[in-house]
Amino acid sequence: MVQTLQGQSLEERVAYLQELMGSASPAVREEYQERFDIAWIYHDSALEGVVYSMDELKAAMREEPVSDPSLIPVYDEIRNHMGAIAMIREMATRKRANVTLDVIKKLFAQLAPEELEGKGPPTYRKDMPLHRLYFHEISQPDKISYRMRQLVQWLSDPETKKTMHPVRMASKAHFQLLHIYPFPRHSGKVARLVMNLLLMRAGYPSVIIHATERQRYYEALRNGEDATSNLINQALGAAVETAIQYFEETK
Repeated sequence: MVQTLQGQSLEERVAYLQELMGSASPAVREEYQERFDIAWIYHDSALEGVVYSMDELKAAMREEPVSDPSLIPVYDEIRNHMGAIAMIREMATRKRANVTLDVIKKLFAQLAPEELEGKGPPTYRKDMPLHRLYFHEISQPDKISYRMRQLVQWLSDPETKKTMHPVRMASKAHFQLLHIYPFPRHSGKVARLVMNLLLMRAGYPSVIIHATERQRYYEALRNGEDATSNLINQALGAAVETAIQYFEETK
């Protein structure tokens, strides 16, 4: 899979971005990561129909005191999401670690710790949600466990890693997870976290699917793996170019 940007391949642009980031000061990198993380949580949540204000995001992420008790659930949700992002960043540094059922369940547990209180390990959904944002076909509850095992076996298969481009592999894993829709909440967030874990482990930056692409994203999930892969490819290209522009301007 070759995507040309500015007359170069995606891999060449990623290498250039890594060079720019490596030569940037710690303060510049820290500022970039905060901006990126705010955008990540804002857009990823907006895809799920939840829109946070900039003040809410900054206050929650900077661990500022909560002045209004009614905001505690909002701050908790944002901080749980930040914790999940930190988890995949740490996991991405461990090149040989596979994406297992345990990893996927841990991500869900980080996003929704209230689902686990007094209930033991995370469990898959047990019904077909009547009201949901995504309208593509999802697995019947009794098929979830089998399909999840199939997915992680495919991800850990050396043949998959040898024959499939890592961007396509990440996109396919994301697509499959959203079609299994394993958890009662946050399945979309989990699917995108797994996708970004696979991308980061392969040396690519994280992908943010912007809220403005929400309808196109839903349609791509209905239309199949190729449509979803094209959208992810474009989002990845945009992420690389935006980051390059930021670091070039701060040189």
